[in-house]
Amino acid sequence: MQILIDQDLCKKDDICIESCPNRIIGSSPENGFPMIIPGLEMLCISCGHCVSVCPHGALRHPNAPVEDCPPIQKELVITKEQAAQFLRARRSIRVYKDAPVERETIQELIEIAGHAPTGGNSQLVRWIVIADREKVHGLSALTIEWMRQKLVEHPYQFRYPPEFLKLVISGWEGGEDPILRKAPALIVATSPAVMATDPTLALSYFELAATAMGLGTCWAGLLKAALLEYEPAMAAIGLTNDTSIFFYPLMLGYPKYKYRLLPRRNPPKIRWV
Repeated sequence: MQILIDQDLCKKDDICIESCPNRIIGSSPENGFPMIIPGLEMLCISCGHCVSVCPHGALRHPNAPVEDCPPIQKELVITKEQAAQFLRARRSIRVYKDAPVERETIQELIEIAGHAPTGGNSQLVRWIVIADREKVHGLSALTIEWMRQKLVEHPYQFRYPPEFLKLVISGWEGGEDPILRKAPALIVATSPAVMATDPTLALSYFELAATAMGLGTCWAGLLKAALLEYEPAMAAIGLTNDTSIFFYPLMLGYPKYKYRLLPRRNPPKIRWV
């Protein structure tokens, strides 16, 4: 693994050297141009920092071809005020239109989410997509089955009291879907458990991008709880009882209603040290 330097463009300003996450780029003792320090080639994580940070376009990396790295467009950079409103306006959506989410749209969202940070640029997040409303509804039914079983066998071994389980089951029996809210699609992000933060980051990117594309999401905590221990639910989406895998499901669909105000939140509790 070696980087290529256009010596006519390189200014030897050490920007790529200082920006390398693992500091494996140094100056050549022969000519002063950047190079990967001999013996450290295997520590390169192919993050593309060196290519994207060079203001002169002088550096090439075999695993980050410049033709796959479009320039940042200044006219698309959002302001602080725009970012604040966008982030504050994100809502958990629990009422969806009776409309499917296009496969191409989900594909685009997953590709955007692929730019979320991952540990060591490992990029080990994998995706499961259930884009059939009936299959999503079936997962809700399996979660209800699991809840009924919990009520009989271990009513107090759950993060919620039995009264909550009974309330959810009652809503289901009344024709509602308190589990997955009749969402038309469900997205599951997975990774090795040692990279457990990565799917959460990827899903956060996913849901923010979904908001910008007119879609809504909601983190499916009740289904997540069922998937951790109820094998029929696991089997329905191809998961196994494997503690080496971390995962989290996310509902997806077009919101039926629009929110028009920004709800307040409690002031943050901060301890400066």
